[in-house]
Amino acid sequence: MRRINIHVGDISAVAGLSGGKTSEAIWEALPIENTVNTWGDEIYFEISVTSTLDETAKEVVEKGDLGYWPTGKAFCIFFGSTPASEGDEIRPASAVNIVGQVEGDTDVFKRVRNGEKIKLERVE
Repeated sequence: MRRINIHVGDISAVAGLSGGKTSEAIWEALPIENTVNTWGDEIYFEISVTSTLDETAKEVVEKGDLGYWPTGKAFCIFFGSTPASEGDEIRPASAVNIVGQVEGDTDVFKRVRNGEKIKLERVE
């Protein structure tokens, strides 16, 4: 499994990429830098990868999942409920490809604010 570092503000986390077609395209595009948007307990930001929904696509995800949202060409980090969630589920705005999983505590992402800079880079 390929691993990435996620840096935003004073937060740093490691995640594993799943190895599917979309996650491979993300790996090839690294490093990626942009400004985050927050939507409940989700961080998302546009990346230079274009992909369609694939066999990993889900409308309800797990805490710590990394997703690619084709509608917004966005990389997503899920760490809790969103405005679309019902009950305890974690629901993106629409289906996302699951491209990986954060290793360790995802609650650190609750400190991230809209407009902060984020960087994804390879763990070599």
